[in-house]
Amino acid sequence: MEGLSPEFWPLVFVGFAAQLIDGALGMAYGVSASAFLSSMGHAPAFVSATVHAAEVFTTGASSASHAWFKNLDRKIFLKLVLPGMVGGAVGAWLLGNLDGDLLKPFVWTYLLLTGILLLRRASRSGEPQLARAPSHALGAIAGFLDAVGGGGWGTVTTPTLIARGVPPRYAIGTTNAAEFFVTLTISITFLLTFDWQRYDLVIALLGGGVIAAPLGAWVAKHVPARVAMLAIGLLVSGLAINGLIIALR
Repeated sequence: MEGLSPEFWPLVFVGFAAQLIDGALGMAYGVSASAFLSSMGHAPAFVSATVHAAEVFTTGASSASHAWFKNLDRKIFLKLVLPGMVGGAVGAWLLGNLDGDLLKPFVWTYLLLTGILLLRRASRSGEPQLARAPSHALGAIAGFLDAVGGGGWGTVTTPTLIARGVPPRYAIGTTNAAEFFVTLTISITFLLTFDWQRYDLVIALLGGGVIAAPLGAWVAKHVPARVAMLAIGLLVSGLAINGLIIALR
């Protein structure tokens, strides 16, 4: 198709794969998309800005759905959302103002640790390290890591809330509702601090995600969550190790 960037169709596939993973696990869209985009050689700020711009739409729909079905715990929501927005804004500002090549090893290290965390959760059910941290601290840490790593809000927050005894319905719903505001804050920060105008790539990510959404629901129904988590953990870890080797050369 004329006029489209050579990266458009690969990013449709990235959006498709990331949404398929997210549909199966209920998390890891941002981590998956960021790992794929980073492996294509893009700078950390560009990766995070692109992923979060696409996520504004997906998290907005998810947030509204959970609010409609009353899957929210308002107390936890308020404790997560404001610190999460602050942490996300700080992380986005940091990415937009520092040298991308300098940050790449740190971003790949974060993605590697996230991949290992997913593998650990796939192999056993244990209490996350942040399970006893106050909700304000959890929101700030998760928001900062989400911006710097291009994703990870749900991966950090949802299992932590469940480990505290929050029913899964409210842990997932509250995490998703807060994520919309955190993602929106991160995207606005990038617009104000980073020269990024690749809206065509956001459309590519969204397009792939829309196509994958029904298939993701089927995968969630037929593929055990631990198997899916193991697969994405291995994939993200492998991409991160390769990225680290290239970044440190």
